[in-house]
Amino acid sequence: MAMMIVGTMCGCTAQESAEEGCDVFKTQEGTQVKMYCIKHGSVRMQVGEKWIYVDPVTKAVQPVTDYSTQPKADYILVTHEHFDHLDSVAINQLTKDGTVLITNARCHEILGGKGDVMANGDSRSLVEGWTVEAVPAYNNSPEKLQFHPKGRDNGFVLTIEGMRIYIAGDTEDIPEMAGIKDIDVAFLPCNLPYTMTPEQCAHAATMVKPAVLFPYHYGQTDIQQVVKLLEGSGIDVRIRDYQ
Repeated sequence: MAMMIVGTMCGCTAQESAEEGCDVFKTQEGTQVKMYCIKHGSVRMQVGEKWIYVDPVTKAVQPVTDYSTQPKADYILVTHEHFDHLDSVAINQLTKDGTVLITNARCHEILGGKGDVMANGDSRSLVEGWTVEAVPAYNNSPEKLQFHPKGRDNGFVLTIEGMRIYIAGDTEDIPEMAGIKDIDVAFLPCNLPYTMTPEQCAHAATMVKPAVLFPYHYGQTDIQQVVKLLEGSGIDVRIRDYQ
């Protein structure tokens, strides 16, 4: 399949790659960013020579993933403590000297003090030209409040040489999303009964307005509903195997 190039809001370019399971982008400075679909809420990114993993999980979510066969991580981001997001085995398999692990306070406690803690509203520099912000991720529907309470869990916004990537974590379409601006690529969950309905996911996308949307962590949801709901929105919705 020929590559398709689309413009993004911050001037980055996005390419749909012929490489299976991989989407290729470029930052404003021309650095290539490859995004690999692993499964569920697990994402792998290669930025130049560096590797970023989000919520890597081995066997708690099928199929089993052996991270010992994958490149070691420069950065690991863990959004929250649930078994399908926090996996010490995966973290250990990916860790090398110098790996930076970023978690919330509860994950830090579960991991015996491992990792750097970020709370909602925190931001930090990773390397020159790279920052990460921790943003709210929670349920606000009365019947879902017990799953992800407000203030505990994180979503993350990565800014890499001007390219902005929003990984929402487990959340609903919360009001704070309206303040998340200039997003090039967004990962939004759509997994009932724990996160968003297709309608909520589409609403979240219209608040964030990413150039490219990957609905992820979607379980048994009919994810094509999100595609239909966003027809004509100008958002490039890409369905990958994030079941």
